[in-house]
Amino acid sequence: MDEFLAGYNPRLYAPVAVTVDVVALTIRDRRLHVLIVERGVEPFAGGWALPGGFIRPDEDLAQAAARELAEETGLDTPPSHIEQLASYGAPARDPRMRVVSVSYLAFAPDLPEPHAGTDAAAAAWLALDDLPELAFDHRRILDDGVERARSKLEYTPLATAFAGETFTISELRQVYESVWGTPLHAGNFHRKVLSVPGFVESTGESTQSGGPKGGPRAKLYRAGDAKLLHPALLRPSREEEIR
Repeated sequence: MDEFLAGYNPRLYAPVAVTVDVVALTIRDRRLHVLIVERGVEPFAGGWALPGGFIRPDEDLAQAAARELAEETGLDTPPSHIEQLASYGAPARDPRMRVVSVSYLAFAPDLPEPHAGTDAAAAAWLALDDLPELAFDHRRILDDGVERARSKLEYTPLATAFAGETFTISELRQVYESVWGTPLHAGNFHRKVLSVPGFVESTGESTQSGGPKGGPRAKLYRAGDAKLLHPALLRPSREEEIR
């Protein structure tokens, strides 16, 4: 091996750089928001992009994603849910050189206000339908991240993290409507949630009142012990596809 490495010449191969990009999502005012930064340097100076950057020689991909998120936005505390999303390597995706990006999805409640740092001129949470054009191929990466987040609510109990320690089924439905971007039938949703073993469990308590319009008090629930939802709570569009 030592003899092989001594004669190995990496210059025989075209240089390729590796970056990480982070799709950070949360819910604000019942709308799904993404964290974006205004680029302070070329290429695309003054344009908007996902937080990210080049990996360092001494860090792995997950460390690079957490560092870039903190440096460019001031989010020093890593989100409670972050996972590798996908890789993007089209030859012309970056005008500087051949760059392969490994993207990450950060999806969590109560993420703080960002503060721009390093090469970002500004950072902000924006609703998905209020976004400007994004640099590089970041719109494609964002779309893939949103689809992953929406799918996770179909098969996992992640939505309960956004509903609070205790919640009503109506409040849980609002989380799904925010992420899926579509209204849901209240009665059907209520029935489906309670039919999934371990998804939610009753606290034995109810709200103090029926809300500003009065009406009966609503039962309170907490997250159950399920790690996966079976049967899954499919989006209306996905239900039609399966049928």
